[in-house]
Amino acid sequence: MNGNQFVYEINNTDLDNETLMLNESLFHTANGYLGVRANYEEGYPADYDSIHGQYINGYYDTDKIEYGEKLYGFPEEKQTIINVVDTQGIRLSIAGEEFSMFDGKVLSSSQKIDMERGFYQRSVHWISPRGHELEIRIIRMASFTVLPLFLIDYRVKLINFDGDVKFISTHSGSVKNYCNPNDPRVSATAVQHIITQEATFDGDVSVIRAKAAHSELELTSAVKNRLSVPCKTEHTVSGDVLTEELTAQSQTGDELRLLKYTVLCDERRYPTTQESALRILNEVTNTPVQELYDGQRSYLKKFWEKSYVEIDGNEELSVALCYSLYQLLQAVGKDSVSNIAAKGLSGEGYEGHYFWDTEIYMLPFFILTQRETAKSLISYRYALLPAARKQAKLLGHKKGALYPWRTISGGECSGYFPSGSAQYHINGDIAYTVVAYYLMTKDIDFIAEKGAEIVFETARLWQDVGNYMDGSFHINDVTGPDEYTCLINDNYYTNSIAKYNLIWAGKFYRMLNEQNRTEIILKIGLQEEEVAEFQRAADHMYYTYDEKLDINPQDDSFLRKEKWDIAATPKENFPLLLHYHPLYIYRYQVCKQADTVLSHFLLEDEQKYTTIKNSYEYYEQLTTHDSSLSTCIFSIMASKLGMEEKAYDYFCQTSMLDIKNTHHNTKDGIHVASMGGTYMSILYGFAGFRLKESGIWFSPFLPKSWSGYRFQIHYEDSLICVHVTQNFCEFTLKSGTPKELFIYEKAYLLKETLTVKCTGRE
Repeated sequence: MNGNQFVYEINNTDLDNETLMLNESLFHTANGYLGVRANYEEGYPADYDSIHGQYINGYYDTDKIEYGEKLYGFPEEKQTIINVVDTQGIRLSIAGEEFSMFDGKVLSSSQKIDMERGFYQRSVHWISPRGHELEIRIIRMASFTVLPLFLIDYRVKLINFDGDVKFISTHSGSVKNYCNPNDPRVSATAVQHIITQEATFDGDVSVIRAKAAHSELELTSAVKNRLSVPCKTEHTVSGDVLTEELTAQSQTGDELRLLKYTVLCDERRYPTTQESALRILNEVTNTPVQELYDGQRSYLKKFWEKSYVEIDGNEELSVALCYSLYQLLQAVGKDSVSNIAAKGLSGEGYEGHYFWDTEIYMLPFFILTQRETAKSLISYRYALLPAARKQAKLLGHKKGALYPWRTISGGECSGYFPSGSAQYHINGDIAYTVVAYYLMTKDIDFIAEKGAEIVFETARLWQDVGNYMDGSFHINDVTGPDEYTCLINDNYYTNSIAKYNLIWAGKFYRMLNEQNRTEIILKIGLQEEEVAEFQRAADHMYYTYDEKLDINPQDDSFLRKEKWDIAATPKENFPLLLHYHPLYIYRYQVCKQADTVLSHFLLEDEQKYTTIKNSYEYYEQLTTHDSSLSTCIFSIMASKLGMEEKAYDYFCQTSMLDIKNTHHNTKDGIHVASMGGTYMSILYGFAGFRLKESGIWFSPFLPKSWSGYRFQIHYEDSLICVHVTQNFCEFTLKSGTPKELFIYEKAYLLKETLTVKCTGRE
């Protein structure tokens, strides 16, 4: 890969408040376990807003959901990711003047993420009001090899003065979660979810032991500072704020280096949080810091070797693509109690909840490149099966499991059921992913141990929620992916994903019986008669279809509504959900995001080509793309339909969504699912990749402005590299056994290297 692709950097002395908050998200530091927003270490003026945050994936507090009118079965409480502690604070005082970007003169300022070495760097060249000149370089690293470790490496070079240099390092438990009462995508009230139990110094280590206010989950943060030169130290305890001052005598030309180690241990992973935090802190501080950096680089070398995607001919998009994949790695949980929050660990948007985004938009990347991570994400859903069964019963179902729409530990956190709990399609989304994992890996052991049970229990739910009418199987009063059309009958997406779920329940049942792997079947009491009913429902699944338009209507009433005039809607009125009452929106033909079009991507063999094409063109005129999940799907389907310019335009929108802040809410956290969509737009879009029961299929084309692109996937036991140029598609078997590939619908056997003329789409 091109080394330039691994660095995302901005040179900016703009101190506009909105820009600072945006950059806090874009340059956050995370490793899947912990995440830290890129707040300035020295702080901001009193009149500036900031989303000051440090988070642990899957560590949460609970809070009551307040209703004006609470009906039966509404969720009682929600779970919220916690702003756990603030260990970012480092104020710098030189000769009695404190460094601030808002005083003196900033000669240069830059921020960058090095995605090959795994750290964030901030560089500032500054002259104080009294003329003292400094060069400052600050590196932050959330370790991929020691997950509880967050490191700040703060370096100061004195250019033109001698005197005292003082580092004032703080460790504070006095933190609250961010709120915005005018935006339903973030919390409406500012709450201090973390309650300090003890704040003290243990020798030269500052320790805060705390609990979540309502869930009472314990957390310990331990911090140790090390300065590269002899210094005088002073410790101060003020309530739950611990301060260490390190003062050194310095001269012109000196470079001072402060290493600030933070270790965060929560009760869900570390039953003895304080003991664990102190032990890990001792281990990392006794490890040469260069070894920690080397470990980070080695980890990422292995990651990129499996996962790289490279674009030839557009450096900006190459960096954006690399940034997207790096953010997926930073966001994904590395254990069985965590998943991928909608905003990763970059902010508090959607309160740290996990949605269907994981399965449909992010898991494809991990299934194709990082098999163990994919297994871990599916295992998380498996661990939630008891809670999903409970949720199904709460909603009146006699059998099966219903996964919560938004959750952290398994309970439903959506207080608005029309666009929350009613999105039953999440069951099919999760089952679809289990099948995709199997098709890519042929890992029948994992299916026998966990995957099949998920597919069986979600299939049971469809059997219970649906009903027969006039010989067809109908699913009523649900909501599809499009949240601007709620509580409708026979949503095309829901019915098609349910059918797929039901069919594969039967396939896995037969597969496990044939191999005498019936433990799960016996455990849940699944009978042959029940499996036959799965197939019957699938065979009779009702699909909406309009013969005159040759499209699949989104649901059985969609075409009876008036079309929303998107072109005549003022730009400032988007997204619609912030400017119109839900009922007003529900009465129109208008889509927040891909719905039927998404189904045509995931299950393209369910409809003929003309229906897919006509549906795409119909819904394109009605879709606002107010959801960040939308443009990538329209890119993929434009690729399939030979609309290459549209495909490229939608891809550019997807890949630059956060970097250019096109949805105007990246300050609340990046859109990680859109990052997954960027990856999918290349593989499933431009390369025409499809994963089917018959094998893996490709139908590549090259965007006109590029000279080529390449990627690799891990299929069964084989690592396959794909290189597409204007004239040819080259497939290379890098390791493993020969594999059959379908390229432009023709079968080939890949033994070493296979070159096929690049014909593009018909």
